[in-house]
Parts: sequence; structure tokens; C-alpha cells
Amino acid sequence: MTGRGLAHALITRAGGAATTVRVLGRAGVIRAHDPRTLAAVGRVVLRWGTGPAGGFAGLAARAPHEVGVVDELGELTWGELHRRSNSLARALSERGVGEGDSVAVMCRNHRGFLDATIAVAKLGADILYLNTSFAGPQLVDVLDREAPSMVVHDEEFTDLLAAASVERRVLAWTDGVPPAGVETLEQLVSAYDEGDLQPPARHARIVILTSGTTGAPKGAPRKEAGIDAAVSLLSRMPLRAGWRTHVAAPLFHTWGFAHLALAMLLGSTLVLRRTFDPATALRTAQDERCESMVVIPVMLQRMLALDPGVLDGIDLSRMRVVASSGSALPATLAEAWMDRFGDNLYNIYGSTEVAYASIATPEDLRADPTSAGRPPHGTVVRILDESGRELPRGETGRIFVGNALLFEGYTHGGSKEVVDGLMSSGDVGWFDDAGRLHVAGRDDDMIVSGGENVFPQEVEDCLVTHERVREVAAVGVEDDDYGQRLRAFVVRTGEVSDDELREHVRANLARFKVPREIVFLDELPRNATGKVLKRELARLDRPPHEQPGDDPGTGTEDGTRDGKEKA
Repeated sequence: MTGRGLAHALITRAGGAATTVRVLGRAGVIRAHDPRTLAAVGRVVLRWGTGPAGGFAGLAARAPHEVGVVDELGELTWGELHRRSNSLARALSERGVGEGDSVAVMCRNHRGFLDATIAVAKLGADILYLNTSFAGPQLVDVLDREAPSMVVHDEEFTDLLAAASVERRVLAWTDGVPPAGVETLEQLVSAYDEGDLQPPARHARIVILTSGTTGAPKGAPRKEAGIDAAVSLLSRMPLRAGWRTHVAAPLFHTWGFAHLALAMLLGSTLVLRRTFDPATALRTAQDERCESMVVIPVMLQRMLALDPGVLDGIDLSRMRVVASSGSALPATLAEAWMDRFGDNLYNIYGSTEVAYASIATPEDLRADPTSAGRPPHGTVVRILDESGRELPRGETGRIFVGNALLFEGYTHGGSKEVVDGLMSSGDVGWFDDAGRLHVAGRDDDMIVSGGENVFPQEVEDCLVTHERVREVAAVGVEDDDYGQRLRAFVVRTGEVSDDELREHVRANLARFKVPREIVFLDELPRNATGKVLKRELARLDRPPHEQPGDDPGTGTEDGTRDGKEKA
């Protein structure tokens, strides 16, 4: 049996058809439909598959008059989206896009993102999502490497794309009258026939770029996930068919796209806004009567940092699920959100390569807000040592995952390590006695200081619990005496000294984990998905004065905390 075959076998044993029926029934997907409607949807899926082409065409067949998307321009029904994408697909085909090609999409959260995604998928071409926070040189490098045949982009990114070699361009969102001679998505939609198309011989792949926080972004392609991936997420996250969902997380990211994919099954109305503003996001969720909201942790942080008077005026009583993923969720942030807006927070741990690995429900977060929850249905998570052997609960090792959405390998070669069909998430962690997963940090973030292993995330999690600390990032830097030492970058909410913060760490962790340097910043550098850009922090100059701190490797502590083995 191949490695991937073993993974499939493990996942199959983790559940079966009964779970699928139960989960989909609870979500309202399995319900009475007119037989003719069901037959029409079935024909669509058979012809077009379960990706964006078939998923949204199926919604148009099932509920053509229901509102599918709400953005700053108004509402579009599923039927209108289907017809718009037919027109756009014809236009792109006439401009040379065909099966097996690649089209890059650099759009914020609005209807144009969906128009482009569905149209390109209907042509059997691959869709490459570009990060809207890319710098010009980084963007050019990615486009040169991935070589798409066309770029569909918002007008605001025109200058960033100026040096790229891709000649064919279409503007998706314009802020006024478009420049002369430049074609826009709306012009193409209105100029071409909206009738149904013939399906291509191949199905489109979705290519999502890794975050690039520690190196160059890599293309991580996936084929159609099918229903198994949705059932897995829905098994621990109680989304329901027909809900209105404010997707504040970027659609180009794995987490944002996951909810676009879930909408194909659930018929969720996607409420979108082009840019994130904390007060606007809360008011949008309230005014649009949203039952769910999709965020990254830094968005929760910025919403909770609003003036109390603003927060007091927000009514989220309809909100049932706030789904957070994309970066680490600080324990204090989880508790603060639920204390303010109720126990509706679900935290999903995963990566671009493995998609999802575990889900922390509100009950998990109340019991232990530092945990990443438990693996959902159809997902296998193992903690392995350096030899690939499974470790018992309580012991820290590398996290390996098996599910229906493991990526296929990077577009230009290479992949994550695979052991018995399970793929490395790139992190290390452990399972506690309750079966909840804990993530200690990136497997390449660990530093060895004075002979002791230190994971920066543990120190970050400790520092952020201080009442006058908003956010923290810690990195290892070279040290002549100890090999490496820890430098912490802190954003304060009030007056606090570096000595006070070191004492706070010393009171909660082993002495060798106390940062020797603490640097105060106004904000941490982040990418569009909220991940801290540690490579930028590592390049910052040394602080003007070396902070003394504790010597690494000294003291009598054994490195344990709350009964857990040290990392």
C-alpha cells in the first residue's frame, strides 16, 4: 500500500457514511428538494465536478434566485453569478486562456474574485491566488516562476504589477473611470453571451501560495476536495445551510477560500468587504444579520481594541460561529472575545499544505485556551519523533496530518515530509491527557540556548498574558557565549518596563526561557493573513543597550510547566 493509500485507509477507519449523513443532516444540507431540482444539480456536478465550476453552477441550478454575494456594489444571486462567469469565461477564452493554462488572481474580497475564480475554472485552467500584500519584487518573482498566461487584478495593484512579464491583464475592481485601452471585468461580462458552456476535459486546480513569512512564497496546488473535506470541518464547527457569512479573512488565503468552498455546499450568502476595518467588520456582521464570521486572529485583536463605547453599541446576538484561523490564537484573546461576545469562537489549526488538522470549539477554549482542540472527522494527527515513531501523550514531537485536502507538492518541485501517508505540518506539539492538541511552534523556530531547547511561541504565549502587553513576537538571534539567545518584540498597551516583563516570564517559565532582550515596537510587521513576518524582525538592528536578563541554561528548573514536558 502506498503512503497516500495508507492515509486514506486511516481516514476511512476514522468514520463512515453514517457520520457523513449525520453531519450533513445537522447542517441542513440533506433536506427535501424537488426531484427535478435534485436531478439538475446531479447533472451539473457530474459534468463539472465539485470545484468552483460545478459547485457554483450547482447552486445556480438549486437556488438561482437566492442571494449569493453581498459586497459594496450590492447583491448578486447564484443565478447571476453563474451567468456572469459564463460571459467572462467566453471573453477569457477569446483572449487565449484554455485548458491547462494558469490565470493569476490578485483581488480583494469582492464579487470580481468569485467571477474570475468561477470563469477560469469553467475553462479548465488553473487559478493562482496572489497575496494582496506582496511587495513589487516579491510579486514579480512569483509571477516569473509560476508563469500565468493572464492576471486579473484590482486597479490598485497596477503599479505593483508594472514590472511583471505577464502581458494579458484584466481589471477586476476599478476605483473610477478605468484607464483608456484597459479592459475591465465588468466590460467583458456585459459584452459576451451568458449561455451555458461545455465542460472542459480537465478540472481546474487551485494554487494557493504559502505565506512566505520565513522564505519565498511557494505555490501549493490542490485538486477538488469533494464532500469529505466539508464534512470534516462541519463535524466540529456547526455551520448551517443558508446562513449569512461575513468573510473578513482574505479569500486568497487557505482559510478564506475554505469558506468560499463551503458556500458551494451550504449555499451560504457571502458578505464581503474589500478591506478590513475593525469597526466596519463588526457593523457589517450586525447590519447584514450574519450568523457566522470568518476571521484571522489579528482581526479579533483589533476589534476588541476598539473603544468600549463602540463595542457596547454592537449587537452580535445572531452570531453563532466566529471561525478563526491563519495564525496562532493567543489564549488571552480567545477568552476576551468570548467574554465580550459569547461562546461562539472556533479556532482551526492547520497550514497551507495540510489545510486543517484540529479544531478548538468554545468548550475546548474554555477548558484550555492554549490548546488547538481535537482533530475533526476524517482527519488523523500523529506526534512523531525524529525517527518517525509515534510519541505518547504529553511528549513533544513533530505534527503529522492526514486528511482529504493534503496538497500535491509545490508547483516547482519539493513537498513536505510524508511518513506513512501523513504529511508534516511544519510544527511541533503534543497531545494532552484530554486528547487536545497543543502547538509549541514551528519545527525550525526552535533555538538552542546554552544547551537548552527553547520554542519562541511558548515565551510569546507567556508574555501576552501580561495585562499591559497587546502582542508579542520572539526570535532567536546569535550569541557568542550561548550559541543563540531569545529576543522578544513587544507591543504595549500601557507603561511597563523590560525588567517587569522578564520577571513575568521568570515567574511562569524556566529561567533559560527568559528573553535576554526585549524590544518595544508600536506594531508588529504582519502579512495580509495576520502572520508576523519574523524575517523582518530578525533583520532589525540590535537594541542600543544589551539587556542583561538571566543566563541561559542556569537555574534549577527542569523546564516543565503545568505537568507538560518541556519542548
